[in-house]
Amino acid sequence: MNMHVDLKSQLPHAVLPHTTADEFARQEFVKSLKFHLASKVSVGNKDAFEARAKPRFEKEAGHEPATLADMRKAMGGDPYFRFWSALQRNSQEMMWKSVQLPVERQHAELIEQSKTATTKGSLHLDPELEIPRYHRSVDIHCMPGGYHTDFVAEDVANGAIYDRAVYIYAMGRMGPENSDIGDTTIAYLKQNYPDFAPRRILDMGCTVGHSTLPYCDAWPDAEVYAIDVGAPVLRYAHARAESLGKTVHFSQQNAEHTDFPDGHFDLIVSHILVHETSHTAIRRIMRECHRLLSPGGMVVHAETPPYRDLPAYDAFMLDWDTRNNNEPYWGASHELVAAEIAAETGFDPSHAFEAYQPSAFEAAEAKRTKVFQGGDFGGGGAWWVWGVRK
Repeated sequence: MNMHVDLKSQLPHAVLPHTTADEFARQEFVKSLKFHLASKVSVGNKDAFEARAKPRFEKEAGHEPATLADMRKAMGGDPYFRFWSALQRNSQEMMWKSVQLPVERQHAELIEQSKTATTKGSLHLDPELEIPRYHRSVDIHCMPGGYHTDFVAEDVANGAIYDRAVYIYAMGRMGPENSDIGDTTIAYLKQNYPDFAPRRILDMGCTVGHSTLPYCDAWPDAEVYAIDVGAPVLRYAHARAESLGKTVHFSQQNAEHTDFPDGHFDLIVSHILVHETSHTAIRRIMRECHRLLSPGGMVVHAETPPYRDLPAYDAFMLDWDTRNNNEPYWGASHELVAAEIAAETGFDPSHAFEAYQPSAFEAAEAKRTKVFQGGDFGGGGAWWVWGVRK
């Protein structure tokens, strides 16, 4: 864990794009705007709900809004909500533009830097891999080109863009290495399974390895593997890991069907992967986890809370991404029940678990809103972990 760190300071490494003073100022403006929206503007939605939307809904429906569907009907057309929503969407588009500019300026240099000779881990790409339709059909969370688009040969642009954008999106509250979700998942495992010592670990949907690298330190004797469907993010992830002295074996694979042998892993993890897969895909992924896990092995997914644990208003605010941030599977992913999906995919449902784990990055506590809401991943100060032991 990284404590007492200036939230403006992302950890430098060999492939992190450099910024001019103007570029950095623009990124800091976007980060500050996002925090202002989350901490100051968003709270006005509750006032609008109580003063205007709730009484109007009760008059028309004859009862209080009690479900997520009720909340959408009550608040969807409210002028204040629409005002906040427009600003929130605009801040997302501004974020991507602010990180694209320095990457475009250094594009060729970043590609060359990513070709560092392998001294620790490995990288295997599959140019024949079919990118899943649920990635091809939409630029997820409005990221131009998604995770998988190569704009030029041997591209790393979207890896570099994602690395910096996550820091801005989370307002620095996932730590200088953007590793909070991985660190938090590890803390959950260490606290609840102190004798668990995985020999091989697989991170599914690793993107640039933010949450992958902590596993190298948590279990230094384990072999760490990481997969993603996107070639540009994997090239970047490999170069980043090498720069930071971490041994990870990256490969371009779809988590629904991998080429690893049966029972190869003791621990399989994902970090904010589930909400970017379809209803069918997550079940295929869980069946693949069952095949890949050794007896006694565990699969753990880290996400934001399920809607059933939240009041209808809070669920509505967290659901903003489904309709406004190019996250079409966000809503359904927040309705999963660990025991039910375990039973569907070959696991013993009695071995399933769900839990809230406080964020491992304590230095960010003073800058959290303590609210789970759209456009504010790290604000709640905890991650929802769910999974099952084989």
